Amino acid sequence: MKKLATLTLAAAALAAPSLRAEEGPWMVRLRAVALQPANKSDAISALGVPADAIHVSNKTIPDVDFSYFFTKSFSAELVLTVPQEHDVTLSGTKIGTFKHLPPTLTAQWRFLPGETFNPYVGAGLNLTLISDVKINVPGVGALDLNSSSVGLALQAGADLKVAANWYLNVDVKYVQIQSDVKLAASGTKVSKVKVDPMLYGVGVGYRF
Repeated sequence: MKKLATLTLAAAALAAPSLRAEEGPWMVRLRAVALQPANKSDAISALGVPADAIHVSNKTIPDVDFSYFFTKSFSAELVLTVPQEHDVTLSGTKIGTFKHLPPTLTAQWRFLPGETFNPYVGAGLNLTLISDVKINVPGVGALDLNSSSVGLALQAGADLKVAANWYLNVDVKYVQIQSDVKLAASGTKVSKVKVDPMLYGVGVGYRF
């Protein structure tokens, strides 16, 4: 009986860490994200506007993401936020604002599944919905942007387990976002803007 009890306690001790490590397939995170556009744009020769003169403002935004773990190494992540308003400048002068909503879906591969420090890389697609465009250039008139943009999304990051089911997260993404710049009255294209931002995020996650 003593031997059986000893073996039972030993088996329980060995099983306890693995039982504690078992978590559900879902993770939800809240992050603060610094969005920094690349600000590449075509020159507008007719107006004497040089290349890369159209800029979209930097901004810190909130996001929430939902991840599903198909295996310990492979997961998918959907990133959501609320519409964000950005200033637009032309050669340093503000010419208006617009809003964008950029849901992003990525597939992720994790290098150290089950470990306290769990880095990952990911790739997927971004869909940006553009609305409330209020851009006007004196002497030219109102300008408009495409209503949507679809582009590649790349990411790298890591989750750090700090308590049962709780994680700290850092994440870096590159997202392709671009739009034609058009005269609102005629729809004539006058330039093309590549926002293509880098997004630097930090936040907290819960696995369930």
